[in-house]
Amino acid sequence: MLGTGDRDAGRRPTDPARTRPTRAGAVATAGPDRPDLIEVCLSQAGRRAVPNHPPPLRRLVVQVVLAALAMVSLVAIAGVEASRRTAEHVSINDAVQMADLLADGVIEPVLTDAVLSGTPTAMRRLDSVVRSVILTRSIIRVKVWDDGGRIVYSDEPRLIGRTFPLDHNEHTALAEASTLAELSDLSRPENEYERSHGRMLEVYRPVWTAEGTRLLFEMYTQYAEVTVRARHLWLGLAGIVLATLLATFIMVFPLGWALSTRLRRSQQQREQALARAVEASDNERRRIAATLHDGVVQELSAISYVVSSAADRATGTDQQLAERLQVAAGGVRASIGGLRSLLVDVYPPALGAAGIAAALSDLTGMLRPRGIDVELHLAEDVDLDADGESLVFRIAQEIIRNIGRHSGARRVRVTLARTGTTAALTVMDDGVGFDPKGVVAATREGHFGITLMTGLATEAGAHLSVASAPGRGTRWLLEVPAR
Repeated sequence: MLGTGDRDAGRRPTDPARTRPTRAGAVATAGPDRPDLIEVCLSQAGRRAVPNHPPPLRRLVVQVVLAALAMVSLVAIAGVEASRRTAEHVSINDAVQMADLLADGVIEPVLTDAVLSGTPTAMRRLDSVVRSVILTRSIIRVKVWDDGGRIVYSDEPRLIGRTFPLDHNEHTALAEASTLAELSDLSRPENEYERSHGRMLEVYRPVWTAEGTRLLFEMYTQYAEVTVRARHLWLGLAGIVLATLLATFIMVFPLGWALSTRLRRSQQQREQALARAVEASDNERRRIAATLHDGVVQELSAISYVVSSAADRATGTDQQLAERLQVAAGGVRASIGGLRSLLVDVYPPALGAAGIAAALSDLTGMLRPRGIDVELHLAEDVDLDADGESLVFRIAQEIIRNIGRHSGARRVRVTLARTGTTAALTVMDDGVGFDPKGVVAATREGHFGITLMTGLATEAGAHLSVASAPGRGTRWLLEVPAR
């Protein structure tokens, strides 16, 4: 049988995991032999909530500097790419204009149908003009094609007379009489003698012989010109960009520093105000509890004795009056019990004076007026600091409240035991139980008690878990570091 009073205080606790399975309605024990209970871990030992403080000023400086460097890097990468594209576009336009000038002013005046037939005199004349006027440090190759893909002239003699298929752009330039330019594809067979020169731009446009035959003039220029032009563009842009970023940083950093300082000061003020509010709340609760205990409770106790004494004196003379006085005395005593339970709820006087065991004994006293049997197993070797005792009491207080309001339990077992360096509080009841996973998942919808207990345990680095099932009772387990 479960005990119903404090006579079991100090008894060695029973390991809840080893308690035998009980029939429905008995106190939930939740262990390996109770697979019907669902256990949910609400907080893990060693995990503490991270306070929401503003970052240190040193960290702020580092973050701002890193952000500035990241921004400069991104701008530099984007600037380099933009400069390359711009330089490539400008170089292609320049190459197109140069090809038009050379084709009209140099190639066509010496280009005749005799070149098509490979006449030595015509070939030497064209080659002399190309080598003396066109080929420079930037222009490294010249080719003249017929519409069948045959190279009728090139400054590379090994290409003359060879035939290669014309690509789409070359056909387009011939057909539409337009000038086109692109990056050279050095993997193509006709470019085998240009591969040693690296990346190049090639420009092609139609030219006409003196007799009116249409041919394709192709010119290759060094891509290094694009790189040089891109570097010049980037150097001109970099100064403006870096100066703008530096000016922005100089303007923004003091503002960020001031905001961080103000945020830190506000955070400190809020924490101080919260600490003062908590202290004021504890003082006020202590004052109210002391006023009720020394005033109303004492007066009601005196009234109860007076009424009981009057009832005893009236027993022999007026039995009806005596019974009424006894009822009145019982009502006063019940009110005193309710007030004492309220005092424990408002402020536990035994927690600071007599320790956690006495406070838990007082706390569970509020269940007995509800007809709930309470069994206490409070070990004597549990040694907690003030924070640990406060945590155990506040968690137990919330659990006891829930049991009294919602569980419909008839029996409750409270165990406080020590295992190594850990103090374990176990509260078990034979109430209606619940689905812990569903309740925990719905904590944002109004289950503030579980949210409160989880936050308290997490902040203290304690372990809190609940095991329950509908109709199977509930077991709460809190593990706190002990001294």
